Amino acid sequence: MKYYIIAGEASGDLHGSNLMKALQKRDVNADFRFWGGDLMAAVGGHLVKHYKERSFMGFFEVIKNLRQIFKDFALCKSDIASYQPDVIIFIDNSGFNLRIAKWAKQKGYRTNYYISPQVWASRAKRVHDIKRDIDAMYVILPFEKAFYKTYNYDVTFVGHPLIDAISDRVQVDEFAFRRKHLLNDKPIIALLPGSRKQEITKTLSVMLSIIDKYPDYQFVIAGAPSQDFEFYRPFITHPDINFVNNKTYDLLSISYAAIVTSGTATLETALFKVPQVVCYKGSNISYQIAKRIITLKYISLVNLIMDKKVVTELIQNDFNSRELKKELDIILDADERKKLFLHYYELEQKLGGRGASEKTADLIFNSIQSIA
Repeated sequence: MKYYIIAGEASGDLHGSNLMKALQKRDVNADFRFWGGDLMAAVGGHLVKHYKERSFMGFFEVIKNLRQIFKDFALCKSDIASYQPDVIIFIDNSGFNLRIAKWAKQKGYRTNYYISPQVWASRAKRVHDIKRDIDAMYVILPFEKAFYKTYNYDVTFVGHPLIDAISDRVQVDEFAFRRKHLLNDKPIIALLPGSRKQEITKTLSVMLSIIDKYPDYQFVIAGAPSQDFEFYRPFITHPDINFVNNKTYDLLSISYAAIVTSGTATLETALFKVPQVVCYKGSNISYQIAKRIITLKYISLVNLIMDKKVVTELIQNDFNSRELKKELDIILDADERKKLFLHYYELEQKLGGRGASEKTADLIFNSIQSIA
């Protein structure tokens, strides 16, 4: 079978690679062509375009890059037409994928979606487009099935792929890791400023502004695979700032606390049982627009899944040195940490256990077989 997969960022690359591996177990003749990253490329097939080349975040940033985005749409459509896949698998990345899905459905291609667009957060009317253009939707958050049901759209909850990604990893040797990355014996506060240039620029300076307040801890920046060290260099102005590139899971596994930019990383941090403060800061234009269209009580996946405040969220103007120090002090307290750990264990149970990639691969492969 021929599979065309479209993922748009580091997390999509991770989940796409695991889905590809699961498909290979079921289909010995699986042929992949995809938009993704290094992890998907390592599985095999042909990488059409790397997500690093099209990582635009926020309304203003997208507008500035419209010409390139339209070129990407045209490239993707022509590439699909040349490849003639048995199925197109969309992974998150809604701004790009939903437009391609509309075209693909009109052309008669089979369309599957793995990891739903966050239509429950804003612009819920997009559900009508999804119902029209997507043959099967596989969701990874427990509340998404109920959300889609209110629109009479039946989707399949497969569990969250992060459970497998974290469970299957090789346990890190903490002593060797610290030595390799020149880390001392102090407890680690991990800094996860995001993966895109815009969000890193907005958040990292504030994260680092409180470093002198914590002489008994060491602050370690988790470098994103989408960025080179040279991008981070101007931020590393203090001798006690450490940097670890593309080893976020290893870093989290030995961290005492974390400051995390809102996104998938908040859930990853929770699954590693690391107390965290969640932050978000965008351009003023992007934030003002987002504030008017996003209807959620929370922005972090941890709080959204639990449907209550489990981790503190510092958003826009509230994300400053004073508030950050106050909230970090709270999660360094032993009693508060115990409470948070209990919430994290409950969260993991809600995510449905292991096997998301395997379940999704079964459903996709069997659906193709049934019409072959």
